[in-house]
Amino acid sequence: MRDEIRQQPAAIERTLKSEWRQAEKLRDYFQRHPVRLIVLAARGTSDNAAQFGRYLLEIATGIPVSLAAPSVFTLYRARLDLKDTAVVAISQSGESTDTNVVLEQAKEAGALTVGITNESESTLARLAAHTLLVRAGKEKSVAATKTYTGQLTCFYLLARAFGAPIELAHLERLPEWCGAALQLEDEICERAERYCFMRHAVCIGRGLNYSNSFEFALKLMETCYVVAERFSSADLMHGPIAMLETAFPAFLFCPPGKTWKSMRETLVKLESLRADTLTITDRSNREAAAEKRAAKMQLTIPADLSNKGPLPEELYTPIPYIIPAQLLAASLAKVKGLNPDQPRTLSKVTQTL
Repeated sequence: MRDEIRQQPAAIERTLKSEWRQAEKLRDYFQRHPVRLIVLAARGTSDNAAQFGRYLLEIATGIPVSLAAPSVFTLYRARLDLKDTAVVAISQSGESTDTNVVLEQAKEAGALTVGITNESESTLARLAAHTLLVRAGKEKSVAATKTYTGQLTCFYLLARAFGAPIELAHLERLPEWCGAALQLEDEICERAERYCFMRHAVCIGRGLNYSNSFEFALKLMETCYVVAERFSSADLMHGPIAMLETAFPAFLFCPPGKTWKSMRETLVKLESLRADTLTITDRSNREAAAEKRAAKMQLTIPADLSNKGPLPEELYTPIPYIIPAQLLAASLAKVKGLNPDQPRTLSKVTQTL
């Protein structure tokens, strides 16, 4: 898992170089065949990537996006009208049974189908009319890391294909920013000792980093056997905050931009409850970096990740921000004497209907 975390800058660079041309072809196609709706189908880590895709696509293109409920297709056999709809299936292996059923039935219902996968010879790649390939190389650890960030990279390309003002020159900074996040590895290894006996936690994000709260929680659950709940800062305030108390671990993704005010208010509230908070941010959030609490309870990526273009300031933070979280999960598993590469009862490919 740790080796694959370190491989992410190179994997993202390969994905961008290999798939940019395909994204441009799709951009031409969608200009001629516009869609009224995008539906995303996935499970597990790929479903977390889809959460990011939903926010990115709606913010950057204005096209409504829905997350598919696979059981509507696989169990209830419902027939949906999907004309003028793009259905995007996301799967690391391309062999997720229910995701592939959604794609197959969507095609029969008149949808344009797109696949995002790490396996070019997979069932998903064969079913989809168009495919964006994650060029991560074989992922051996059951806990997905480089395929998650590869899928997020493909969503930037897909957003470009649907008309978003996303430029290659900006995306090409992602490997560099991921490298900056990896510089925190030694610090994170030291901090992991603090959570050796952690049994429960909350992971909090909002907007474009909401998906990271899901993905970090999943990593804590599957590699460290920690009961981790995931919330937006808004949802936390609508009831679940009642379970937090002194020393309750809370992890927060705190980029600059649109979500910082909400995240800061949440952070102040958690600290008033004396919860054990740890934030992930970068140098562009100068307000967060300037706070006295920063040195003790904050992981700051040593780079300015702010977007200078027309889209939100935090546009490119989700991929670099998940890397410290991945490293913390891997380090905590080691502290607990667990093997994050082979979590109990799990296998690399999960097939459900």
